[in-house]
Amino acid sequence: MNHARVEDHTDSFQELFTTYYPFVVRQIMRIVKDQQTAEDIAQDVFLSFYHTDRTVIEHIPAWLSKSALYAAYNFLRSEKRRYARQERSASEQEHVSPSSEEMWLAKESQSIVRDVLEELDERERTLLVMKYSGFPYAELAKATGTQISSVGTLLARAKSKFRTIYGRMRGEEE
Repeated sequence: MNHARVEDHTDSFQELFTTYYPFVVRQIMRIVKDQQTAEDIAQDVFLSFYHTDRTVIEHIPAWLSKSALYAAYNFLRSEKRRYARQERSASEQEHVSPSSEEMWLAKESQSIVRDVLEELDERERTLLVMKYSGFPYAELAKATGTQISSVGTLLARAKSKFRTIYGRMRGEEE
C-alpha cells in the first residue's frame, strides 16, 4: 500500500512538472533574461517543490510562481556578489602583479647583485648570503670557520664592500 502511495506522489509530481514547468521558466525569464539559466533555476524550484509536502500548499501555481521569483532574485544577488568578488580579485591582482617593466628592473637588479657577489671573496659572499637567508651568527661563524665574536665585524666589512662594488656597477650601468 505504501509503495502505491509513493507512485501516486511521483505520478502527480510528473503531471505538475509537465503542466507548470513552462510557466515557471517564463516567470524566471522575466528576471534573469537567459533561457538556460532560467531552466536551471526552474529545475531547482521543482526540486524544492518535490521535497515539499504538497498537502500544505493551498495554491500550487502561486507557490511555484513565488518560489520561482525568490530563486531568480537569489540567483541575481549571488551573481552580483560573485561579480564583485571577481572585480576585487582582479583589482588585487593588478596591484600584486608587477608590470613587465618592474619585472625587468628586478631581474636587472638581481643580475647586478649576482655580479657583485662574484667579486667578493668566498667568506664575504658566504657571510652575506647566509645572514640574509636568516642564519644566526653562530651558524655563520661555523660555516666560515671564524670566531663568533668576529662575525659582526666581518659582516660589516662585507656589507661595506658590497655597497661600494654595487654602487660602482650601478654607476657603470647608468
